[in-house]
Amino acid sequence: MEFEKRLTEIADRVTVALDQLIPAAQGPEADLLRAMRHAALANGKRMRPFYVIETGALFDADEKALLRTAAALECVHTYSLVHDDLPCMDDDDLRRGQPTVHKAFGEAAAVLAGDALLTLAFKILANDETHPDPAVRLRLIERLADASGARGMVGGQMIDMLEDESPRDLNTITRMQRMKTGALISYSVEAAAIIGDASANARHALAGFAQDLGLAYQIADDLLDATGDQTVVGKTLRSDEAAGKANFVTILGVDGARERVRLLAAQAKQHLAFFHERAHILLQSVDYVLDRTR
Repeated sequence: MEFEKRLTEIADRVTVALDQLIPAAQGPEADLLRAMRHAALANGKRMRPFYVIETGALFDADEKALLRTAAALECVHTYSLVHDDLPCMDDDDLRRGQPTVHKAFGEAAAVLAGDALLTLAFKILANDETHPDPAVRLRLIERLADASGARGMVGGQMIDMLEDESPRDLNTITRMQRMKTGALISYSVEAAAIIGDASANARHALAGFAQDLGLAYQIADDLLDATGDQTVVGKTLRSDEAAGKANFVTILGVDGARERVRLLAAQAKQHLAFFHERAHILLQSVDYVLDRTR
């Protein structure tokens, strides 16, 4: 598929950019830098960067601005994975087909590597190489802070950690995942719209697309956790089941969860109709979410 070729191409470009942006492992802090590079340069899908760059193409946005913003977003996403894998959170041993950072470098290095990747993201966005207009850079920074903070990804993770105190029903899980997973996916298309100076109508269509896609992606992830092949997925599976946590599959069942993904995918495609044929690769990405195996 054209989408798969484009996804691989963008993933490679983002990996090269991250290799250049993350300092080499030198000096007394070398172990920290090795841990950062271990996490960020691993063989990830780079879906969030893909949506930054492919959405930006709708508006003929500057490619360098999109790539740097995509790299910054991937730093934030990677930091979240490093921290999620820690023993105090999900306590996972495998990520992107390799040992998690705390397994390879120790817990303290994992905490600090996550901190450093988060900080690096904002440095990338603040640099005038990302965009010549400081107002655009400030908007990118502000919206990433919102998406990754207490009312976004981190807040969603907190809800996830509190199940023992407040058992999760479908509404709570939906809110949690719109924050924990959906917020960064929404940022990926919003950032592209900011760089591309998109119209209000285009931004509205993209916001609807990202909201439905983000939730579909998470439900598909829950299905993978319940039914996938760990050697293909590249991370520990059945983790929610082992921890006794509720998710979309435990509440809706496998068939119900698959039906919900199909409904959300159809809605996401309807939002993209605004862009007509220009969005054909984004449309293909929705089918990828429907058929995820990793």
